[in-house]
Amino acid sequence: MTWEPLVVALPPWVAGAAPAGTALPPDERMGLVLELARRNVAEGTGGPFAAAVFESASGRLVAPGVNVVVPSAVPVAHAEIVALGIAGRARGSYDLGADTELVTSTEPCTMCFGACLWSGIGTLVTGATTADAEAVGFDEGPKPPDWAGELRRRGMIVVTGRRREEAAAVLAAYAAAGGPIYNGRSGGPGAPDRSMIPSPGGSHA
Repeated sequence: MTWEPLVVALPPWVAGAAPAGTALPPDERMGLVLELARRNVAEGTGGPFAAAVFESASGRLVAPGVNVVVPSAVPVAHAEIVALGIAGRARGSYDLGADTELVTSTEPCTMCFGACLWSGIGTLVTGATTADAEAVGFDEGPKPPDWAGELRRRGMIVVTGRRREEAAAVLAAYAAAGGPIYNGRSGGPGAPDRSMIPSPGGSHA
């Protein structure tokens, strides 16, 4: 018996929406990420979250990422994790370096907060807030209250709230359209019966 290999792939449409070699100024980097989040929902390839790793100075796109938790059946395939993982392969290192910037459509959940540290990125830029994600039902986990301060104390540059209203609108539109608010406690194909365990909502990706 052999185990299934872990494969987390970007949806095919991402290659056209975020071409390799793209270079963007700071505000347009978030614009690209928000467009990826919207497109991910429209294409039915995941949730309303996207991220991308850029070279901070040049703005060159190192790797895009979108939420592929549900279609990939990989519970940790949040947009940030996907972008960081692909960036590591692109750079040939688990340490992405202080010259890289992660731009994400929503502030990181508990898992992605840790991933920002372990990836070695130098800058984190976020759009919608934790409160915006929780307002539509997603569970962001037990993140430190001053999570941004914790990252800054470790030498990371953190910029929050970039194009927040636009980013929050992506989440609200997804929820209003009936998009699934999912996590490991909310069930899915083949999921165990957890009807006796209270669930605070769904985790984001």
